[in-house]
Amino acid sequence: MIEISLKVNGKNYVLDVDEEKRLLDILREDLGFTSVKEGCSEGECGACTVIMNGKTAPSCLVMAFQADGSEIITLEGLIENGEINFIQRAFMEVGAVQCGYCTPGFILSAKALLDKNPSPTREEIREAIAGNLCRCTGYSKIVDAIEKASKEVSAK
Repeated sequence: MIEISLKVNGKNYVLDVDEEKRLLDILREDLGFTSVKEGCSEGECGACTVIMNGKTAPSCLVMAFQADGSEIITLEGLIENGEINFIQRAFMEVGAVQCGYCTPGFILSAKALLDKNPSPTREEIREAIAGNLCRCTGYSKIVDAIEKASKEVSAK
């Protein structure tokens, strides 16, 4: 067992974890952030995407000790005053959500992009979500949703 410290969605945690545990397992099993999904376990599908220290990361490939001292954002961290944020709302309004399994990873990838580039082109959006896979859509509505969210950021 090792002790790690994390800041997840603005709250500090100190945990004793098995040294072979992944960040994905800590977030889901120990802390209850179930928006983080396990898909491929190889960092290829994006279902487990989180924002770690300002950048997207596949939590299935991050070992617990590697996350020590990190600031993590999951989909649950985007909720403010009980309300979904503008990216989540854009996904719903455009119809970019089908089965929903991949949606948290796409939304976090969109947040990371919009935090750095509030007015991305459609090509930049496609590049930002390239690490996220969806079996239900053709990605057009996802790109549309991120573009819609970017317009809200730009309007502020």
